[in-house]
Amino acid sequence: MSAQQTQIPASSLEFLKSLQQNNNRDWFNAHKDVFIEQQNAIEIFADALLAEFSKHDLIETPSGKKSLHRIYRDTRFSKEKIPYKTNWSGNFTRATKQLRGGYYFHIEPGNSFIGGGFWAPNPEDLRRVRDDISFDSAPLRNIIGSKTFIDTFGALHGEQVKTSPKGFDASHESIDLLRYKQFLLMKRFSDREVLSPDFVQAVNQTFKNMRPFFDYMSAVLTTDINGLEI
Repeated sequence: MSAQQTQIPASSLEFLKSLQQNNNRDWFNAHKDVFIEQQNAIEIFADALLAEFSKHDLIETPSGKKSLHRIYRDTRFSKEKIPYKTNWSGNFTRATKQLRGGYYFHIEPGNSFIGGGFWAPNPEDLRRVRDDISFDSAPLRNIIGSKTFIDTFGALHGEQVKTSPKGFDASHESIDLLRYKQFLLMKRFSDREVLSPDFVQAVNQTFKNMRPFFDYMSAVLTTDINGLEI
């Protein structure tokens, strides 16, 4: 497909703006056909994105449609009871246990971004990453300190413990990295960039720029201290 065919239409953002102002079931049901039309455009974008980065990574998500998140909010445990999300979003899962990390896209008027990383690592994985950082933080520092990383993502993001994680001294030379509980990468895009014919390629390049970080984390999480596969 051409860039024009995979381009996100302005109407997809306009629908979200209207939904922000009319976030109720009556309005949504009355505009269900518009929703379906705009969601189809996002599916086409997601299919094109999957085709592009499947050229350089192994992805198990079978289609753009399967990557999309439902627009319906789960309000059971939320104080905010509005029924619909006001964004388009989706994620792609890397295939095989040797390829760690995940890709995420979020399209919202004035708040669009591409993300990836490790949102909720289990305690065992988190300990393995911290042990590796504690032993030698240079490999990770070289990645997050590279010009490409800084130009794309700025810095490593994610929640951190306030002092030091259990088992690590607060005076450790790498305590700034050891505090992380999440390891997230994010790049924001303006509405103009989102609506550009080149947006698929820009997102694909953003995902490519995550790979050194993902490769590092995959190696840490899938090999033992002797470098053997686990």
